[in-house]
Amino acid sequence: MNLQSPRARHALMVAFGIVTATFLYGEAAVTATANEPLVATQGLLTSDGSPTGIEPVAYTLLESDDDKDSKEAESDNEAETSETVPLADYEKLLSRVDDIEESWEGYQEKLADEAAEKKKKSTYKLGGRVHLDSWNFLESDPGINFLETGDYDDDPENRWDFRRIRLELEGTVPNNMLYRIQIDFNNPSAAEMKDVYVGWNNLPYNQTLLLGNQKRPIGLDHLNSSRHNVFAERPLAVETFNEDARRPGIGMYGYTDDELLHWRYGAFLLENISTDGRVRGDYTEGGLYGRLSSSPWYDDISGGRGYLHLALAGSLNQTDGDGNLDLDDNNNEARFRTRPEARSDSRWWNTNRILGANHYQQLAYEFMLNVGAFQLTSEYFGNWVQRDPLGGFNGDDLFFHGGYVFASYFLTGEHIPYDRKTGTIGRVKPFENFFLVDRCCGGTGTGLGAFAVALRYDYLTLSDSDIRGGTGHSITAGLNWYWTAYSKVQTNLIWGTIENAGQGQSNSGPDDTTVPLASGVGGDYAILGMRFMIDF
Repeated sequence: MNLQSPRARHALMVAFGIVTATFLYGEAAVTATANEPLVATQGLLTSDGSPTGIEPVAYTLLESDDDKDSKEAESDNEAETSETVPLADYEKLLSRVDDIEESWEGYQEKLADEAAEKKKKSTYKLGGRVHLDSWNFLESDPGINFLETGDYDDDPENRWDFRRIRLELEGTVPNNMLYRIQIDFNNPSAAEMKDVYVGWNNLPYNQTLLLGNQKRPIGLDHLNSSRHNVFAERPLAVETFNEDARRPGIGMYGYTDDELLHWRYGAFLLENISTDGRVRGDYTEGGLYGRLSSSPWYDDISGGRGYLHLALAGSLNQTDGDGNLDLDDNNNEARFRTRPEARSDSRWWNTNRILGANHYQQLAYEFMLNVGAFQLTSEYFGNWVQRDPLGGFNGDDLFFHGGYVFASYFLTGEHIPYDRKTGTIGRVKPFENFFLVDRCCGGTGTGLGAFAVALRYDYLTLSDSDIRGGTGHSITAGLNWYWTAYSKVQTNLIWGTIENAGQGQSNSGPDDTTVPLASGVGGDYAILGMRFMIDF
C-alpha cells in the first residue's frame, strides 16, 4: 500500500478510529456501510444490545486536507466506506470512571498513611571509615630525635598505623530530633568517643541545636571531614589551636534561606572526654565559640565548580591556671601543641600546661577560592594568653599564632564540592572510577580514577617570652589518587624545620609540672607518608 496517497492515509485513519471506538465503548458492535460517514445508527445500546433511547451521534473520523482540495479525492471518497458503531452504555461508563477515581483516592490515602507512619518511627544509618597510614622519617637530626623520643641519639621510628577505624550510627527520632554516635577503634584497647550527641533540627531560621560531644566551630580544616580533606594530616595551626576539635557542650548552627550566610556558635567545656566520657572539676572552665561564614560567589550554573568562601571565627576561654599544683583530676589548663603534619609519637610543638594562665582568646579567618579544577585555601589564627606569675614563670602575657596556604589542582578535571549550608567542602566524585576487570570478549577493561596535586606552606610559633613551645614552618607536597568517591590514596612528602622548642619534653618539675627552659632545641625533618582510605 502506498501510504503517501490520500486514499491510503484516509483508510488507515478510519481503521484507527474503529479500533479506538471499540476500546472506549466496550461491547459496541462495529459495522460498516459504503459511502457513508461513521455513525451510531442504533443510538446508545445497553449491555444486552437493546436501545437506550439516547439519540445516535454521527461523525466522520477523518477527512484529509488533500480530499478537501482535490476533486479527484472527492470522487474517490464516494467509494470510501463509512462505519456504524453502536456505543456502550453511558451510565456504565460513568460508573467505571467513578470506580477508578475512588480506587485512586484510596491509593493516595494509603500512601499518605504509610508516610505518616514512617514519621512516627526512628530511623538509623550505619557508616564508618578506615584510614591506614605508612610514615617514614627520612632524616636523622639530634634536635628532632630529642623532640620525638627525649634522646638526642634515638631516631623516630618508621611505622604503619591504623589512623582511624570508625563506626558511626546516626538517624532521626520523631518529630524533629536527631542523634549521632561515632566511636574510633584505631586503638582496640582504648576506643575513643568522637561525635556523640542528640539534637533538634528544623528550628526557626534553618537552625539545628546539638547537645553532647561535638566539634568546636573554629578552623575550616577541622570542620571539614577527614574523609574529604586534601592532605593526610591537618595544618599545624589548625591542630594546635583546636586540638582534637571535639568537646562536650551545646552548639547551634544555621543558614539563611538563600544560603549566602552560615553561622555556628556554642558553649563548650575544656575537658577532653574522648577516652572516659566523664567531666570532673570546675564547670566554669570552658569557652564560648562562634563562626560566621559566607559564600558571596557560588556558580550554580556549573554545579558549584566556582565559589568563594570567607569566614571569621573566634573564642573566649577561661582556664585552670594552677596546672597540676592543685592536684585536680582534669585537663582544663591552657596548653597548645601539635605533631609535624604526620603521626609522630610526640608533639614537637608543645607549650605544655602554661602555669598562671587564666584566660585566652582566639581569632581566625578563612579564605577559599575554587575555580574549576583549581583551589586556593588559607587560614590564619591568633591566640592571646593572659597569665599571672607562677611556678617560676614571669607572668607576661603571651601571643601565639600561625597559618597556612595551599593550592590544589585536579589533573583529570574534577573539582572540590562546597556545601553552602555548612561552610565546608564535600565529597569529590571522579568522572571515572578506578577499576581493572577481565572483558568477556577477551582483554581487560580499565578506569583510571581521578588525580589531584597539592602544595601547602605552614607556619606556627608557640614560643613567646619564657615559653619555648617551638617556632617553625614546613612545606607539604601531596598527590591524591581517587579510586572512587568513597576511596582514595593520599601521598604526602613533608620538609620542615623547628627551633626554640622543647617546653613539652623532659623538663618536668615536682608533681609533673612544667619548669622554664634555659634554651630551646630545634632541627630539620623530612617525612614521607601514605594513607589508604575508604568510607561507607
